[in-house]
Amino acid sequence: MRRVVPGVNLQSDDFELFGLSQQYAQDRAAIDARWKDLQREAHPDKFAAQGAAAQRVAMQWSVRINEAYQRLKDPLKRAAYLCELHGVPVNAENNTAMPAEFLVQQMEWREALDDAQDMPALDALNDEVGRSRKGLLQRCELLLDQAKDYTGAVAQVRALMFIERFARDIEARYDKMESRLG
Repeated sequence: MRRVVPGVNLQSDDFELFGLSQQYAQDRAAIDARWKDLQREAHPDKFAAQGAAAQRVAMQWSVRINEAYQRLKDPLKRAAYLCELHGVPVNAENNTAMPAEFLVQQMEWREALDDAQDMPALDALNDEVGRSRKGLLQRCELLLDQAKDYTGAVAQVRALMFIERFARDIEARYDKMESRLG
């Protein structure tokens, strides 16, 4: 297959495609800038004069670049991807086992969300969940980049997936409260 992006092929991993080292810690601005550069290089309109086949190849590149960008820009997706690249897939849909203390924390948060009747209570819960998320992301960086403990990182990624889902529930509650106030 023709290389639309010089020196890289469609089968390259996301990090190679973006010219980044294969690590968790990344500069989001660099990821965004590289995405824009890659999209410019692979834009199908740039290949219009070369015919439909060249445009199709460029479109494949464009899709591949966007998929990689979605994984690389999101810390949770990037962590899961690194685990997968190192032979330790997250398998969240098949493996939902979590430590008891984490499950207790989840239950406490659920109760707090159910009990939150005003913005200050919701803000306090949101802040607590945010701190927990930040701590887990820092732990992922340590496990992935320093310890190279991909199995340990998978547990953190799965916990983060729970937290992300719960954060969406908090957002929904904010929306519900705001609609009642507005």
